[in-house]
Amino acid sequence: MKLNSGHLTFCTNIYAGESWEAHFAVLKDSFPKLKGQLSPDAPMGIGLRLSNLASIELLEENHLTIFKQWLEDEGGYVFTMNGFPYGGFHHTRVKDQVHAPDWTTDDRVNYTLRLANILSQLLPDDMDGGISTSPLSYKPWFTNAEARKNATITATTNILKVAEGLHQIQEQSGKVIHLDIEPEPDGFLESGPEFIDWYEDVLLPAGNDEALIKKHIRLCYDVCHFAIGYEPHTSIIKELQEKGIQIGKIQISAALKAKLPASSPERKTVLDQLSRFDEPTYLHQVIARKNDSTLLRYPDLADALAEGEDPAVEEWRAHFHVPIFVEDMGLIQSTQSDITEVLNLQKHHPFTNHLEVETYTWEVLPTALKAPLNDSIIRELAWVKTLLEQ
Repeated sequence: MKLNSGHLTFCTNIYAGESWEAHFAVLKDSFPKLKGQLSPDAPMGIGLRLSNLASIELLEENHLTIFKQWLEDEGGYVFTMNGFPYGGFHHTRVKDQVHAPDWTTDDRVNYTLRLANILSQLLPDDMDGGISTSPLSYKPWFTNAEARKNATITATTNILKVAEGLHQIQEQSGKVIHLDIEPEPDGFLESGPEFIDWYEDVLLPAGNDEALIKKHIRLCYDVCHFAIGYEPHTSIIKELQEKGIQIGKIQISAALKAKLPASSPERKTVLDQLSRFDEPTYLHQVIARKNDSTLLRYPDLADALAEGEDPAVEEWRAHFHVPIFVEDMGLIQSTQSDITEVLNLQKHHPFTNHLEVETYTWEVLPTALKAPLNDSIIRELAWVKTLLEQ
């Protein structure tokens, strides 16, 4: 949907089905229903997630031509893609493998350039396009600083290869496509400061055309990820703007949040509520804040639950994308207020044209939060639309 604040859509990583045939089937079933409720009289965007397999299949035979015709017939358009999960993302144990293959590999480069080729053929002529991607790699895979440094150099070199490929696409098609790097807890780049330091101290010096890099390499601002780290959204966004580093996309998402009482019985009750979200599919990193403001990091929710009795810890935030229209879930909450802060900044001083709701955990939510998928998508997008148009 085209709003005054940008183009609003949802990410299709919510759908199971890793082949193109399976993914297209669910799109054909759901998208007309969503558009009929949300944007019956105007075109509606799609945030397309393609696995590596689906990206290969879409370019075979006449599948892309058929998809383009379907988009035209249904009043849909694709302007942003999710290129973070490479392989299976539903009905399988994903956990840290969501980062694999990482940016040290040719597989990640080839997959991303394939997505860019597809997007260049789907993107409306009057829009820029974006592809969100992983934050280079996953820190726990590298046991020492030297190995991590070498991996960062290799990953940066590969990012620059993609930037050059995106420049060539612009030269050939006139369409600007950017790679939007998505910081995440325990990623090589997991915070605003880490991203900015890498961008200025590693990426720009490694390239030879600052203007080209700043056009094609941007930040994906996943609100959930930044909220987990208790990051100050307003000051980070201001610093990015002052440094001329663009934000390619806002991923509108909410994390789990819980205040932990000091007394043992009440604390255990809250931890029991949080344990309902400990499931085996996705990685649910936790950052805990102590009463002296220091932060403790846990690689997954199970690890945090195992050490949850520290009375000095007063708050947890967990990487579990919960419905954005729910803030209060009883003893636990969401970081919905972080979304409100970021979207208010976007509403009054827009810094990107791409707005994508990304709640992909519907299948693994506790039963009390589950609802029919189409109804949930409609409710989330309507909530954002209302917030931006108030």
